[in-house]
Amino acid sequence: MHKRRSKSGASFFVADLVTLETLPAGDDKVFGSSLDSNSKNGSSMQPAFTSPDRNTDLVTAVVTTMRQLGVVGLPRNYEIFYEALSGSNPELSLAVVALSNRPTQEDLDRLGRLFFAQNHGQGIVEQARDVLAKELEDIASLLRNERSHVEKYGRILEETSGGLDSRNMLSRELLQKIVGAISVATTSTIDHGRQVASALNDKTAELESVKSKLEEYKRLADTDPLTHIWNRRAFDKEIARIYNSNKGILFNALILADIDRFKDINDRFGHPVGDRIIQIVSEIFQTSIRADMFVARTGREEFALIVEGASEDTTFEIADRIRTLIEQTPFSNTQTGANYGTVTVSMGICMASEADSPEDLYTKADRALYRSKISGRNRVTKHSSMVGRGGKGWMLYQKD
Repeated sequence: MHKRRSKSGASFFVADLVTLETLPAGDDKVFGSSLDSNSKNGSSMQPAFTSPDRNTDLVTAVVTTMRQLGVVGLPRNYEIFYEALSGSNPELSLAVVALSNRPTQEDLDRLGRLFFAQNHGQGIVEQARDVLAKELEDIASLLRNERSHVEKYGRILEETSGGLDSRNMLSRELLQKIVGAISVATTSTIDHGRQVASALNDKTAELESVKSKLEEYKRLADTDPLTHIWNRRAFDKEIARIYNSNKGILFNALILADIDRFKDINDRFGHPVGDRIIQIVSEIFQTSIRADMFVARTGREEFALIVEGASEDTTFEIADRIRTLIEQTPFSNTQTGANYGTVTVSMGICMASEADSPEDLYTKADRALYRSKISGRNRVTKHSSMVGRGGKGWMLYQKD
């Protein structure tokens, strides 16, 4: 698997938090002037937007906007408008703005399949199945029709062959009729064959389109919608791959990271700010590692990095460099001066050779991460450095 890499650089970090600034409350507000100016179809839709400082304000904005647009209160519709209004997914926000004043459920489901494929997998698969069934039936019908046409041509040849066998009855006029009949039948069969070939080419193109859509769905199903890096589903497959060979066990390591005091960030600044911080932390991960490294968001504020071909000391250096970059990144709004404080992460490392299975590797890296948490946060811990790190004597999780 290859890593997803964003095109933006480090300058993205501070400036991008400008989009998080509180807008004045009021139902007459829209997503934001930047979104309106980027709308391509000139839609007059005006979704309500209230202050995102509190979750209740965002929920009110979502409900109000959906009511104004006549959107049915389905969970999958709430998901679309919550993400769009929170500003955590600019592409989705633009797509929602581009909708008509009365979007249909079909329009909304199309956005759902595009931006939340992991939640629409069954519908996408069923749609592909229906298309495949129809295309295969059409192909079968074409082949049946072609067989019928060829059989008819065969009967004509048999009849003309019988006429040629009666040599005593042959005449120039009869011979001309036989040649004419064969010529017409042959031309008709060739033309029909060309039509079938053309139709089969069209069907092949349509089937290729279905295949492409299924491959895109597979990619989206393995992608975290907020950060656009790999998700937990992809991570589970990748960590399992390590133990498919001795080489994987010898040359891989797992780094787990968790944003410190993230609940406090959400409680103080609201979930939209929390979402942007997650996106920025993800960006730092992506721009700080090699392109062939695997990084995923495995939980709300949790990340995993699989390092291949590095020693434990090198793996520690990679983790600590990322930790330092996150700590040194200013999480603030340069437009308003709002400061969201220093953001730090705690990390845990375990070499694949220290574990017996994917589950064991994850558990041991998680133990090292937890040791970082209880030791003061904002640090990296090697599982190999933990005293009594394995077996029944390991008491790290014991409560006081």
